[in-house]
Amino acid sequence: MDAFFLKLMAAAAVATGASACGQRGGTAAADDAGAVSDTLMMLVGSYADASTEGISLYAFNQDDAKAERLGGLSGISNPSFLTVGSGGAMIYAVGEDAGVTSTVNTIAFDRHNRAMTLVASDTSGGGAPCHINLASASGRDTHVITANYLGGSATIYALGPDGRPEGEPVVIRFSGSGADPERQDRPHAHFATFTPDSTRLLVTDLGTDRIHVLPVIGGRELVDAAAMTDVELAPGAGPRHIDWHPSLPVGYLIDEIDGNVNVIASDSLGVVQTIKADSVGAQGSGDIHVSPDGRFVYASNRLKADGIAIFAIDQATGRLTHAGYQPTGPHPRNFAITPNGRFMLVACRDTDTIEVYAVSGADGSLSRVAGADIHVSRPVCIKFIEQ
Repeated sequence: MDAFFLKLMAAAAVATGASACGQRGGTAAADDAGAVSDTLMMLVGSYADASTEGISLYAFNQDDAKAERLGGLSGISNPSFLTVGSGGAMIYAVGEDAGVTSTVNTIAFDRHNRAMTLVASDTSGGGAPCHINLASASGRDTHVITANYLGGSATIYALGPDGRPEGEPVVIRFSGSGADPERQDRPHAHFATFTPDSTRLLVTDLGTDRIHVLPVIGGRELVDAAAMTDVELAPGAGPRHIDWHPSLPVGYLIDEIDGNVNVIASDSLGVVQTIKADSVGAQGSGDIHVSPDGRFVYASNRLKADGIAIFAIDQATGRLTHAGYQPTGPHPRNFAITPNGRFMLVACRDTDTIEVYAVSGADGSLSRVAGADIHVSRPVCIKFIEQ
């Protein structure tokens, strides 16, 4: 959650009586003749009024970094984070408002006509949902999950055969506080993901310095909330996002407040290494991703010395060493690496720009691609659509 929006949402919560993106995935498309194309469909979520097109659709060529805007979707207030359903026919987006106006949104995607249609908008059950994810089984998506920052909760909806949320959601409310009296006075759920073996749902809680661990049991509830355990992190850490290594039994957790990257074991969830991403004390670290080849980790920093920290991964242990730093435009909240690993797209919210960088396969370094910037209002999430 961004400090600027935290202040706005806190004010809105008082007025309404309420409590307050990049990834691996996506493949080269095939044209009608069966030839492989390097052009990907790409979604961009942003902070936007519902009357404007807060979700944009692009074609992005991961061979030459050229982008073409194909259209957009309005009707959702602050669709800041998105996820794409299995097969790419459905898109799910948060409506990151405070309190009762926050939403979980279901969007049908017509790939042939390159059209998005909002088909359902449901309450998130908690203020400021800032992350959304899916659970799948037997080849179909079964649940949609949001982490609600101002609500201090996670919301789980069961999905019907048509991909829409059905019935009342399960809302899991967290408790506690952290070491920072201003930013950790209560729970702030920020991210929800599954362990690589899909047996546990993890919810990072920036407000309490914990990872909430919920056993997956299936059924409508999906998880056993009564059996929840916690992984305790360093006081004042502010855990935010996790990305798993594609082949090693480790993941990488970025802390927003202390600016550390934690290497965590995927089985025990214990921290095996901590290394600094934010060396200037900006307290605004944001996103984290592993390169598709599993050789590098990238972490974004905001508020001071904005940019991307680069780490090399030890291929035996998964541990990290510093490999470089790439300055970017202001507020790189989210970024994505193309599936072929050749380009990184960085959503710089405060310049209304997605910057495009070429990724060096030799040392993981980044170099700005001249003339490749994508101009879109307040971008904060980038997702590729699987083919």
